[in-house]
Amino acid sequence: MDAENRVVLNVGGIRHETYKATLKKIPATRLSRLTEALANYDPILNEYFFDRHPGVFAQVLNYYRTGKLHYPTDVCGPLFEEELEYWGLDSNQVEPCCWMTYTAHRDTQETLAVLDRLDLDTDKPSEEELARKFGFEDDYFSGNLSWWQKTKPKLWSLFDEPYSSQAAKVIGVISVFFICVSILSFCLKTHPDMRVPVIQNITVQTAENTTAWTLDKKATNAHEAFFYIECVCNTWFTFEILIRLIASPNKFMFLKASVNMIDFIATLSFYVDILLQKFASHLENADILEFFSIIRIMRLFKLTRHSSGLKILIQTFRASAKELTLLVFFLVLGIVIFASLVYYAERIQANPHNDFNSIPLGLWWALVTMTTVGYGDMAPKTYVGMFVGALCALAGVLTIALPVPVIVSNFAMYYSHTQARAKLPKKRRRVLPVEHVRVGPVIPPPKRGGGPNAMNRGPGPKMGNDAPNSTTNGTSKGSDRPSNKITGF
Repeated sequence: MDAENRVVLNVGGIRHETYKATLKKIPATRLSRLTEALANYDPILNEYFFDRHPGVFAQVLNYYRTGKLHYPTDVCGPLFEEELEYWGLDSNQVEPCCWMTYTAHRDTQETLAVLDRLDLDTDKPSEEELARKFGFEDDYFSGNLSWWQKTKPKLWSLFDEPYSSQAAKVIGVISVFFICVSILSFCLKTHPDMRVPVIQNITVQTAENTTAWTLDKKATNAHEAFFYIECVCNTWFTFEILIRLIASPNKFMFLKASVNMIDFIATLSFYVDILLQKFASHLENADILEFFSIIRIMRLFKLTRHSSGLKILIQTFRASAKELTLLVFFLVLGIVIFASLVYYAERIQANPHNDFNSIPLGLWWALVTMTTVGYGDMAPKTYVGMFVGALCALAGVLTIALPVPVIVSNFAMYYSHTQARAKLPKKRRRVLPVEHVRVGPVIPPPKRGGGPNAMNRGPGPKMGNDAPNSTTNGTSKGSDRPSNKITGF
């Protein structure tokens, strides 16, 4: 009979009915090894019960029927993978039409992992988290923390986590203030009105062929006030670096961080500059050595510790490294091509005012044209050269515009995940364990109209809602399993 070749599967309260031969199409899977000896087989209802996601199972059963596995858009990707693993199916068998939607959760998981590494949390860490971070969890739970073990995490949070407390916010504001003052002082001391002329005697030759001395006011130095400002700022930076280094949970990772390396080198350059002015100011190359003090401008990257937006922006450029590399490649390719074209185009016709005397000069013109800057210091004068210039400008617009949406998309993705992550509770309520249902002996249902001893009789013919193929109830009256209103076929 056809009924003997069919099997009923109750998944999450929804009953599915199919042929046994259908389940044999994919061997070595959970459904291909169904036997009546399994614990989830109900002899009363003649069905197999699985407490799994019914929506995913509909696609799983269709995979057995059609040989094509599609991804349901109403479930999360990790849940779909977990269900496929339970049924013994390979997730790589998802159809190409659903592959992009299915793998979107993997990109999301990678993004969340990146945000975890960026340390964007603005909430105050608990004492347990700090103890685990510093490796004091054993002493913390035993209550044997020393004075330094209690003080070290507090110092670290005070100077390295600006949003952990009100005192940390004050320290953060002070740090930002000294960074801004240091950068402002470094820039203003180069202004002519902020410099003091250096008066020194030089030897000149007079009309009478005699030697005389005069005062030279052309050389200037920065005002002395800038030196004291730099001293105060770098005193704070030195103090901050030492405290953060002493209180850091991992000194190797602290020194390895790029922002800390910049801070250390910038502070060191100040002391090197003082030594050069005191002991090596007479050297001819002393001014060249002062050029390295420009590293102090890099202190602006310290602001990333106080702004999650700057961290996201830097991470966006890292994630878009392939697109930026491709952009630079096409720019270099276009610059070389159009520089060569405009060089020979300007030589075709008579042009006494030719600005393109060599291809290297054309490289500069092609660069400012493709980037749509257009200084105007060099311009083609012939019609052929103008045509090449028009093509160069159009190619530059297209080349720069193509990777921009990818970079903007990456920034929007990181920013949206950061905003959603900020609204997520840091400490979620723990899920209570579900009590297991007490499974007792299955009592067969009594016959209809039976007397008082009907419960002692053997099972009679199944009728009404007790039939195995019934779609009205998911369970029998005598079963301990709760009844479900959702029914299957």
